[in-house]
Amino acid sequence: MRPDLSPAVLAELRRPRPYPAVSILMPTHRREPDNTQDPVRLRNLLAEAKERVQADPEVSRADRIDVLEQLDRALTEVDLVHAEDGLAVFAAPGEHQVWSLGRTAPARVVLSDTFLTRNLVASHAAERPHWVLAVAADKVVLWGGTEERVTEDKGHGFPLTRVFDNPDPERQEQIGDTPSTFRDEATKTFLRQADTEVGRLLAAAPRPLYVVGEAAALALLDAVGPIAKEAAAQLPHGGLAQADAETVRKVVEPAVRAHADQEVAEHLAQLDKARGAQQFAAGLDEVWQAVGQGRIARLVVEENFRATVRDDGEHLVPAEAGESGAREDIVDEVIERALDTGGKVGFVPDDTLADAGRIAAVLRY
Repeated sequence: MRPDLSPAVLAELRRPRPYPAVSILMPTHRREPDNTQDPVRLRNLLAEAKERVQADPEVSRADRIDVLEQLDRALTEVDLVHAEDGLAVFAAPGEHQVWSLGRTAPARVVLSDTFLTRNLVASHAAERPHWVLAVAADKVVLWGGTEERVTEDKGHGFPLTRVFDNPDPERQEQIGDTPSTFRDEATKTFLRQADTEVGRLLAAAPRPLYVVGEAAALALLDAVGPIAKEAAAQLPHGGLAQADAETVRKVVEPAVRAHADQEVAEHLAQLDKARGAQQFAAGLDEVWQAVGQGRIARLVVEENFRATVRDDGEHLVPAEAGESGAREDIVDEVIERALDTGGKVGFVPDDTLADAGRIAAVLRY
């Protein structure tokens, strides 16, 4: 299943497809006994998708055969054993993708000329994605992380590796100290290259960056470029350029948690300031109206806030799941619209916004 949602990947997901672009969304469960029904639900949704493709007169025979094959291939890639809180399966002529979601999604099948991405976008934002750069004299490794996992990223010029010229064990033994390696001009050039590559990455896919390595490595990276200075945190810890994903995750976890706590405090402070300046919206209906007008500068949502509503033409009103016109993923839709119109989105613990309807926004005007 796909691990990361970069701006380039999202843009590719959103481009128009030949009809039918099939989106299958469903909630999944991490533990028993809830997860025992996930395979059944997936098979039922897949069967519904196939029936709709086969019955649609707008789908050519060739595309019908292709999409049905793509759905079957996607099914083989679904890993419900390691499921999170939601699943998205996308299939169109010539392609298929499977995404695991950190937020739940309502069960649905959609045939269109684009994939339904709002649940994926909202899930990605809620996972607080970040980068981890593990630095050593001979290797620099990039990791893409969330609060729950990190995965080595090999798509942005990393890992960078360096072979030392004419290694001399006797000379190394005489030197005997690691800092000497980081006084070497070739090491400076090597880390300067890493600084440049990370700078390009952050320009294209901005996220908090955590830099880990021996103290001497961090000091040299500080000296050769701006990236380490601008990181969310520098963590003196050697050996992580050779470490496994779980080791890296555990080392950076306290810093990631501290940064998340700091962000929550900043979100609440900005909401208080906006309230005083009359640039504040609270509650799902008010926020929905504002996001439709492109007015949201910052959206703040409780982590597990979900709501089912229908649009009566003027306002959002409560509805029951399955009711005609009900929109079960309206919160995810608000999040996606806010991001699409240049707003920033932040999440806070449940009950933090109890007096503001669980969702609030700083408005541009």
